[in-house]
Amino acid sequence: MTTTEAGGTAALQNNTFANAQNLALGGGVFLIVIVLTLAKNQYVRMGAIAIGLLAGYIVSAFMGLVDFSIFGRLPIISLPVPFRYGMSFDFAALIPFLILFPLTAIESVGDMTATSVVSKEPIKGAVYFRRIKAGVLADGLNSSLAALLNTFPITTFSQNTGVIQMTGVGSRYVGFYVAGILALLGLLPIVGGAFQSIPQPVLGGATTVMFGSIAVAGIKILATENLDRRATIIIAVSLGLGLGVVFVPELFNNQPALFKNMFASATSTGGLTAILLSWLLPQNPTAEESIVAEDGEIVDV
Repeated sequence: MTTTEAGGTAALQNNTFANAQNLALGGGVFLIVIVLTLAKNQYVRMGAIAIGLLAGYIVSAFMGLVDFSIFGRLPIISLPVPFRYGMSFDFAALIPFLILFPLTAIESVGDMTATSVVSKEPIKGAVYFRRIKAGVLADGLNSSLAALLNTFPITTFSQNTGVIQMTGVGSRYVGFYVAGILALLGLLPIVGGAFQSIPQPVLGGATTVMFGSIAVAGIKILATENLDRRATIIIAVSLGLGLGVVFVPELFNNQPALFKNMFASATSTGGLTAILLSWLLPQNPTAEESIVAEDGEIVDV
């Protein structure tokens, strides 16, 4: 059960976190998505997440959990204005981004590799590397365009891997059409307001399966690799430190802001750890082998 499904940050503040109402709403959406994902009809299966969100939204509206007042404050159409808030340079903010952007590129490589796995595309060879390079380049161009249009940098979303795995649709042409539709809907603030008004339990119930699918895709990728002792150590330490900063964020309470910006994220901590260990740990020139003795003891060779 995710934090969002139990009510999210707002529920923590108003003492309604994980109450019966939030759990029932999030759990109901969760079950709808699971049942529809297993449906034989491909259209029902493809629309499982959207149907779950819509059903949860309607139910939560009848329960009085949807704030409709937001729609009265939104214009019908809004066009982006480049550099609306001006342009400035902050060197202190630059240093964390110099670290985070390469890590984000590494994360994107992992997302695109996982997408290739669930789409039954190759994850080795010239075609794979051409797609990876194009994807990282697109990430950089998108982030530049996002800065021009006054929003945050954009990167690949690992949730897409879960969507592909759940719906069975991995065609990039579908992605082109969806991107065009989203670009047009982005000009209509009322659409953004509708998504913003979705209660957290509904959103959490619909996305829980996706996040789990992401982990499954990552396990599939690791399963295709021949992990020797060095690779195992790198993965174990990176995962341990990355998850550590998520579950114990108090580690950085008394640290400088620059240090927090660099290591408060699981991606940055785990990614930096993996990069440093890859540089520092000596390469084994020969593949690690082991034999099993008659008494069952594993002996390294």
